[in-house]
Amino acid sequence: MAGGLYIHIPFCVSKCHYCDFLSVTFDSAVAKKYVEALKHEIRLRGGRRVSSLYLGGGTPTVLPLYEIEEILKTVRDYFEFSRNAELTIEANPGTLDSGKARDLASMGINRLSIGVQSLDDEELRLLGRCHTAEEAMNAIESPGIDNFSVDLIYGIPGQDMQSWRRTVERAIGAGPAHISSYELTAESGTPFFESLTSGKLEAPPESLVVEMFEHGVDAFAKAGLAHYEISNFARPGLECRHNINYWKRGEYTGLGAGAHSFEGGVRSRNTGYVFKYIESLTNGVLPVEDSAEVTPDDEIKEIIFLGLRMTQGINVEKMRFIADASEELIADGLLVIEEGRLKLTRRGLLLANAVAVDLFEILGLG
Repeated sequence: MAGGLYIHIPFCVSKCHYCDFLSVTFDSAVAKKYVEALKHEIRLRGGRRVSSLYLGGGTPTVLPLYEIEEILKTVRDYFEFSRNAELTIEANPGTLDSGKARDLASMGINRLSIGVQSLDDEELRLLGRCHTAEEAMNAIESPGIDNFSVDLIYGIPGQDMQSWRRTVERAIGAGPAHISSYELTAESGTPFFESLTSGKLEAPPESLVVEMFEHGVDAFAKAGLAHYEISNFARPGLECRHNINYWKRGEYTGLGAGAHSFEGGVRSRNTGYVFKYIESLTNGVLPVEDSAEVTPDDEIKEIIFLGLRMTQGINVEKMRFIADASEELIADGLLVIEEGRLKLTRRGLLLANAVAVDLFEILGLG
């Protein structure tokens, strides 16, 4: 069965204040060495048949086109693609224009994921984004590839409903095939976290964050973007197949610094240090740092945690023990069973992680 292929490009123009993903400031000399190491890892780990490729980061489009083309060519030489495979690349405004997107399309890229986050200049400055609202609108109004997704963030300090409504309306107006809408979270070790804990910034009240979430759900639905995962909305048939494979526990190969893989019941992770990654592969050694088999208890936890993320929920007809364990959470209005599937209610979607943890405890999975 075909799986997914993820390739991590850790370079960005600059680090956003809220970001805890593996990323470093772009340096052309380091990037050149990284691409050579990545091509070597592709050669060492090739041989699988894949139905999706996702170039993530970081900001993959910060690389010059010829380096992206080298990566794609090497992937095609060592991996077999299914017919109509989905090939996505992440991009930020300022690293992409319609001409560059058309060049990417000529290389086989058929889906863009554009990191807009906000269409308010003050919010963008607070987030540490390296583009303006106008640059973001230019990127999504002339994306160069029809199948494109827009990333948005809500719950930004200082953001109000008027600003969020305006961002949502303008993003929808650009006609994306897909929107990802995330609540801003304060990750330890980021400048954003430090600003919140020091009192320099104040998080918006929970009631406002809930109102923003619900406005997004309703506005996206009205625009024909179906809610298929907690934070993701798409036109019918244009859901992100690569991410759906994750949520359904399909196999995938992760290449690049910090990339994760799930193959043959084993989850593994590459080193997250860019220079160590380059050094390992220069010496012909795979950069895998952690590896562990998924236990039966792990499998059940993953089915619950990942399955409930999707609005179609979990098929519990053959897993009645999960349905039985959910009775109290159903009574509390957090879960519902419809047509043999256990799903989060709208209220439950707001508390998804807590609901999953409660189910783990009821099932004795801890």
